Amino acid sequence: MRIWSLHPRLLDRRGLVACWRETLLAQKVLRGLTKGYTNHPQLERFKATDNPVLSVATYLHALADEADSRGYNFNRDRIAYSSDDIAQTAQTQNSIPVTTGQLRYELRFLGTKVANRDPEWLSSTLNSYLQPTDSDENLTIPPSSSAIRCY
Repeated sequence: MRIWSLHPRLLDRRGLVACWRETLLAQKVLRGLTKGYTNHPQLERFKATDNPVLSVATYLHALADEADSRGYNFNRDRIAYSSDDIAQTAQTQNSIPVTTGQLRYELRFLGTKVANRDPEWLSSTLNSYLQPTDSDENLTIPPSSSAIRCY
């Protein structure tokens, strides 16, 4: 699975599409509609919430929002909860905590992947966050409007 903690705006086209596809699979797993992947480590963050399916649906809507902003068409009908359902649900936990170390790891990993498949995206989007050093201390984590969120 390729479910990123980084904000979807940092993903290149292939990364965003793969994340959408893998997160739809995660939703299916969390709804009990598959036999495989039930113990996949990337599902743990969602399983730890009060409502895992609602949490993954919220994540899927964030991916679809980013797709919309780029002119892509992700089918929101495939998401278990609509945006209105999510807004009306009294869920106290609307973000999933993630460590800065995890974000740094993912940012570096994404940079490596994008360097090979989409160097233009790397230079236009990711380079402002990646520093030319081997030290994770120098990676800049994109600011969020509130606390660090897992997307």
